[in-house]
Amino acid sequence: MSQISITSPKHCAKKGGININNRHKKLFFTFSTFFTGLLLIIFLVWLILHPEKPEFSLTEADIYSLNLTSSSTHLLNSSIQLTLFSKNPNKKVGIYYDKLLVYAAYRGQQITSEASLPPFYQSHEEINLLTAFLQGTELPVAQSFCYQISRDRSTGKIIIGLKMDGKLRWKIGTWVSGAYRFNVNCLAIVAFGQNMTTPPLASIQGTRCSTTI
Repeated sequence: MSQISITSPKHCAKKGGININNRHKKLFFTFSTFFTGLLLIIFLVWLILHPEKPEFSLTEADIYSLNLTSSSTHLLNSSIQLTLFSKNPNKKVGIYYDKLLVYAAYRGQQITSEASLPPFYQSHEEINLLTAFLQGTELPVAQSFCYQISRDRSTGKIIIGLKMDGKLRWKIGTWVSGAYRFNVNCLAIVAFGQNMTTPPLASIQGTRCSTTI
């Protein structure tokens, strides 16, 4: 009489008949290795090139109007024109500027509305000229604004802050990074004497701006 042997599925798996889990593990390991290697290559390229932040310099700021509508309401009307240079200091990295918002400030108070500059691409070591006309209509300011302006006028100069908020992306070869927020701060020293009544009031000298990313 012949003996019939019944093998359980668990026993077959041990013998190598079923190997689904091992296949999944190999696929997962292969894809993990590939993506880890890709990320490592991107990181090494980034580390070697190490993009430097863009440089901005203010060449001119002209004040055409800076007037309170009345001493009781403390609402300001303003118009300021600015000209500045933007430089990409990198030799192998381009920069996409996706968003640029510019406004003027005086002693911590915003004195113009935000003006939007058109997006653009800046190639390696390229320098671009940027201009913006800033305006403010009935912007609320502090009660001390009139006193501070009068005091600055007696010293013969006024310091205006020009600020830019935006987003940029780095371009290395065909690879483009995600978006990074950046801020630019410039100071314009504008001549403002007692006998200066005809606009515009022009900045005395150009200044280099600070950039943070």
